[in-house]
Amino acid sequence: MRRSEAREHLMQMLFEMEVQGDYSQEARERFEANFLESSGQREYMDRMFGVFTDHLEEIDRTLEESSDRWKLSRLAKVDLAILRVAAAELLYMDDIPDSASINEAIELAKKFGGDDSGRFINGVLGKVAKVKHADD
Repeated sequence: MRRSEAREHLMQMLFEMEVQGDYSQEARERFEANFLESSGQREYMDRMFGVFTDHLEEIDRTLEESSDRWKLSRLAKVDLAILRVAAAELLYMDDIPDSASINEAIELAKKFGGDDSGRFINGVLGKVAKVKHADD
């Protein structure tokens, strides 16, 4: 499995968890048992899930501040899942280039989101990247 496929699976897992309101380890294990039997990206998935669960409040706060007055509760769940994956990479995984995280998120939005999802996600993540680099 390539990293882009791992991002897609992670986004789908976060989408499922958001819809069900269940971010537990058990929910993760159920998803992985069904979809990730032979993943070559297990380390990435483990790291990202850890980042997500440890920093969900900070990720969501940064996304809300970067989304021009859009409450996260009003976003399409698929867009929210895509934004969370990319924001987690942008904010907490310095070994992944910002451009890779943003481009992959846009591709996921084109594949799974609505007509304007790609542009919206690009704009929000561009602001997240600026926040990240504001201290530089």
